[in-house]
Order: sequence, then structure tokens, then C-alpha cells
Amino acid sequence: METAGPRTRAAARLGAHATREEQRKRRPVRRWQRRRIGEEQEEAVFREVVSFTRDPLPARYYDKDTTKPISFYLPSLEELLAWTPDAEDSFNVALEPLKCRQPPLSSRRPRTLLCHDMMGGYLDDKFIQGSAAQNPYCFYHWQCIDIFVYFSHHLVTIPPVGWTNAAHRHGVCVLGTFIAEWKEGGRLCEAFLAGDERSYQAVADQLVLIAQFFRFDGWLINIESSLSLAAVGNVPPFLRYLSTQLCRQVPGGLVLWYDSVVSSGQVMWQNELNEQNRIFFDSCHGFFTNYNWREEHLDRMVAQAGERRADVYVGVDVFARGNVVGGQFDTHKSLELIRKHGFSAALFAPGWVYECLEKRDFFQNQDKFWGLLGRYLPPHSICSLPFVTSFCLGMGTRRVCYGQEEAVGPWYHPSAQEIQPLFAEHRPEGDGQGWVKTHCCLEDAWNGGSSLLIRGVIPPDVGHVAVRLFSLHVPVPPKIFLSMVYKLEGPSDVGVALELTTGDAGSCHVGGISTLSEASSRHSPRPLRVPPTKLARWVGHCGQQLSGGWVQRCYEVNLRGCVLQDLWVSFSRPPGSREQEAFVCRLGELRVVDANSLLSPLPRVQAVSVSRVRWQRAAPEEEEEEEEEEEERRPARLRLSCALHWSYPLSHIRCFRVHCCRATGSPAEGPPGPEKPALLGLAFVNQYRVVDLAVAAAGPGTDGRVEFLVEPVSREGFLVPKAEWGRAALLYSWPHA
Repeated sequence: METAGPRTRAAARLGAHATREEQRKRRPVRRWQRRRIGEEQEEAVFREVVSFTRDPLPARYYDKDTTKPISFYLPSLEELLAWTPDAEDSFNVALEPLKCRQPPLSSRRPRTLLCHDMMGGYLDDKFIQGSAAQNPYCFYHWQCIDIFVYFSHHLVTIPPVGWTNAAHRHGVCVLGTFIAEWKEGGRLCEAFLAGDERSYQAVADQLVLIAQFFRFDGWLINIESSLSLAAVGNVPPFLRYLSTQLCRQVPGGLVLWYDSVVSSGQVMWQNELNEQNRIFFDSCHGFFTNYNWREEHLDRMVAQAGERRADVYVGVDVFARGNVVGGQFDTHKSLELIRKHGFSAALFAPGWVYECLEKRDFFQNQDKFWGLLGRYLPPHSICSLPFVTSFCLGMGTRRVCYGQEEAVGPWYHPSAQEIQPLFAEHRPEGDGQGWVKTHCCLEDAWNGGSSLLIRGVIPPDVGHVAVRLFSLHVPVPPKIFLSMVYKLEGPSDVGVALELTTGDAGSCHVGGISTLSEASSRHSPRPLRVPPTKLARWVGHCGQQLSGGWVQRCYEVNLRGCVLQDLWVSFSRPPGSREQEAFVCRLGELRVVDANSLLSPLPRVQAVSVSRVRWQRAAPEEEEEEEEEEEERRPARLRLSCALHWSYPLSHIRCFRVHCCRATGSPAEGPPGPEKPALLGLAFVNQYRVVDLAVAAAGPGTDGRVEFLVEPVSREGFLVPKAEWGRAALLYSWPHA
């Protein structure tokens, strides 16, 4: 991929019988320029001569059928050792750094690891810019897990970037998998483990470089091949070297070892930590046991693990294959025993609810599965601002931008998943009638593809009910700005309010889901009726009815010496009501932002360039359909694919929204008129691959024109004025006769 310089390819096809030399002599010169289109806006202009000669794209990085960027794995030792960072790799680099969390992963609290084994891996999730998948798998109970492992049976499994972005946004670390299996795996391991230290250090150095470059957090090492004494003798120093080097380059990095090979070199699954495999546990950060354990195995491991009990991840096969405890909807039986003994848990293949049960019931089955485990999965808390979520699952049946529908049709983009709440049912103590329950819902959205549906009942003798949505641990700046977008379904007059739980910064502690510190107190801040002048541009719609029936409510809170612990939503009965009140509320967005951060201007997107241009003729059936439309509309006879690059500091943004405007005419006519930009998609790096964009064929002596616009979305979730967008125009024409 051409990442430097705003030059584009312009190769004219001059006829089937022309020689290469004739083509070379007659090839047009590449040209580009910058055009000022306003007082503060500049637009890069690129020129192309349409050619149907294709430049092949590297198969590793692009889907062969669509040319869309894809995540990839490395299937061989040779490819691992040969890999070096390339411009093509940058599509797969995670935008989101690992969010600060409380308690930290380094605490002694037992953890929960999710090992994502889904039908071989690299399915719809491999498409970095998203896909139009219908009914894809989606995980959203992030606050209940600590580590996410992307698992496949390829030698080096690099996690698709969408999973890394979604996990990091929730404070969950992500591991790839290094796996060697059967005879071929044994030959591979002998090649780098049976020699001197330079061989295994070279492999370890590459694994560290890959994790560092793609910005995930470490590796699960899974060797299921018999090893010679020379090779197995080098496994502990390999693990120690890998662990040490990883932690130097990746803060908080983890290396875990799977229970398979024992110290003699044989593959003998122990289903426990014991003297036959302890040497591997002592050489890295954690041990993932096999699944066929019994409680007596856990009893024996207590002494073996000692103070490192939380570093033992007891494996649970959710498919319940073999002689296991629990599994499927009885997985909670496994968790009960694991937590009783103080160990961490490794849930293998919880996608069982997707693979084996009805797809139409996926969300209900997913919530049922994780709801049964809830009491054994203490949530962690996010401890940084801004805290912004639209509850989007990273999928939907349409795309919505702040209440305005942008596109209709299924879409799936894991990087676009926003922070998800604690999905639970809450019943007030001592009351058998009142309740509140949360569900994800694709039927409506404020921003993205989904919203949070909250159903509940307020009993006659209770004034209000509330549900805790998020566990936080955020030192409060002098002033915070909060906003909530919601709407009530049906004629209900139930009151909706945002509530906070705070504690003293010196002594506050975030406990289990049902407990609050004695020093804590809940506040119901008053709505911000007249926002401060400096915030008016952001909160101009506060208290107003918005499109689609949504309402935005804004708050300003001044707290000192406190930490923000929890976010609640409270529902109160209408004045004068004495009857039981049922309600259905749809929550579209929550924001908690340091008010001072809203005052800093964002930089402008700069240096937008167009490269790797590829033209295709529209299929005959497409042209026939278009020719039947109104005569004044020029039929789209071409398909354009190209790469966009730009410059922007990624620490400032949540994502980029990439748009296009299409028009034809003379270049002297300038940019197109009032045509509304069409959303192409979202980008989470400084580049985007445009694929098969329908454009009109330029007429004789005229240029076709397509304009690309790159819109940054701030960390606080606010849209940025168009003056700060990046722009580039591509002018294209047929080759001269």
C-alpha cells in the first residue's frame, strides 16, 4: 500500500494489440493538486485515466473476492520468522489502548478468561472494515471477563482487530494463540526448540514484535505435540524469555501455558497443576488447565499454586465434551467449584449458544447463559474519562447517526461496538413485585445499530426503582458533564433520571455487584436547564424532544475528593399515581465527560490521499437496470476501488466516518453542489479501503468526479464541524484516442 505521498496510478489501456512500449510512451502523467474551497478548507485533487488493468493486492491482507482488508494469521514457522511490519499491516492495528480498570489484572482476585473458539476462526470478524453479515456472533458481557483469547488451529493466531478494539474499550486484555499440534507441530517445535537459545529467542522476539505492533497483550502457548528431551528442556527458558521480553515492550503483557505437554516431553493432559507440569507454570504468567478435572484435582492444586492461585485458569469446555463438570447451561456448576477453591476460570468456546442453538434466539440464550454465571463473575470497573456509550453492539439492521437514519441493511463491525452495561435483573430488597431488567435491542437506535431496552415495574408501595448499569472507579475532576438520551415506549409518564454513586477518594473501594462502600452515597443531579455559555455548542439540545421521540437530558456536577463509582438509571412513579406502574424505556446514549476537555479544539484531518486505484466495468445487468431509470440521471457504469490515507493524531478520536459525493462535469466547475455526502463506512486507523463504489462514466471531453470526506469523531463522542474534515477529490477520464 502506498502510504507516503499523494500520488495515484494512472495507466491507460490503449488496446489489446498495443505493445508494452507503445503503452509506456502514451501513458498519461500522474497529476495531483490542492484546491482551496473555503476560508479554512483545502481539498487535494487527484487525476486518473480509467484503466481496467489490475494491480494485484497481497492475498494475505485483502479478501480475494472483494479486496476488502482482512485480519490474518501466520500458518508456518517460516512466515513467522520472515514477518516484518508493513504498510499493509496497519489496517489491523488496534486503535483502542487497553483501558485502565479496577481492580487491575495484577490483583489477586480470581479472574475470568474467555477463549473464543468459533468454527475455526476468521469468519465475518476477519473483515476489518465490517461486513453485511446477517445474524453474526456477538459478545457483549465484557464487564464480567478479564482476558479474551482469540483461538484457532493456525500456528500463529493474530486476533482480528475488531475484537481487540472492543475488548480494550472495556478494560479487557487480548491474547493471540501460538499452537503446535500433532506430528507437523512436533517437527515445527523441534526446529526452534531443540537447538540453541538463538532459535527459540528468534521465535519469541517475533511474537513480541507482533503483539507490540498490532497492539494486543500477549499469547496463549498451546503445544500439543510430543517433544524430544532437548526440545522440552528449552520450553521453560523459551517461556521465561518470551514473558520477560513481552513485558518490556507491552505493558501488562501476559504469557499463558496450556496443560498438555509434561516435563518428560510427552503429551499427557493432567487436568491440574502438578509436579509434572509445574516447571512451565513457574516460567510464565499463568496456567490454563485441561477440562476433564474433578473437585479432587482442585483440592490438590490449592497447595501447588500457593499464593499464585489466581494465575491458575481452570478450563471449562462449554460444549461439555468428555468427562467434565457442568458445561452448556450447567456451566455455573463448574464455576461454583472453581471459585470455591479460589481459582481463576477459563471458559472455552462460550459461542456454544450461537453454534448449537437457534440463531433467532441468540440474544435470549446469550443472556441466559451469562445470567446463570453472574454470581461467580465479579465485574471490573472502568476508571478513565471520557466515558461515552451509545450501547451499540457493533452490528445492526440499519445505521443511525444521532437519531437520523443513514442506511438500511444488515451490518457487522466489531470495532464499532460501544461500552456495554451490566446486563442483569434487579429486584429491590424485601419486595417481590418491583423489578428492572436490561436487554440489548436492535429494533431502534440513537447512534449506531442498537440501544439498551429497560423494562420494569414500580409496585404500589414504592416510589421508584433503579438499575445499576456501569461499575466505574473514576477520580472525579473539578467539573463533569453528563448527558443521557432516552425515550419511553408507549404512553407511560414514569420519570427517568440518571443517578451516581460516589465515594471518598482516599478510602473508596469498588466491591461486588450487590455491595457499596459504607462511605458511598447516591446522588440525583439536577438537570442542566441553562448550560454554561462555553458548553452551549455541545448541549444545545438538552431537555428538548429530539427526532424519533428521543429526549436528551444533561447534567453538570461539581465533586471534589471523590471517585465516581457507579452509574444508575432510576424510574419513578408519576405524581399522584398509586397503582402499579409498568414501563419500557429505551436508552440511546450515556456520557460522562470532564467538562474542561470539551473546551479544547480538535485538530483538522490533513493530507488525504488516494492510491491503489482499481476500475471495473459494471455488470451488464447493473447497466440495464440503471438505463431504465430517469433519463436525466447518468447511469453508474463503473466500479471504483481505492485506498484513502490521511494524517491525524489517533489519541483524539473514537473513529472516522468516511463519506463520498459523486458528480460529473468539467473540473473548472469546481466541487459538486449541495449533494449530501453518503456514508461509506467507519475507519479506526488513518486509512480506509473503498471497495466497488458505483460511479458514473465520464463523457467525452469531461471529467468524472468523486469526492471523499474524512470526518473525525471526538473521544467525547461529539461530531466535528465540517471545516475540520479532510477532503480529497478524484477526477477521472477515459484515455485519449
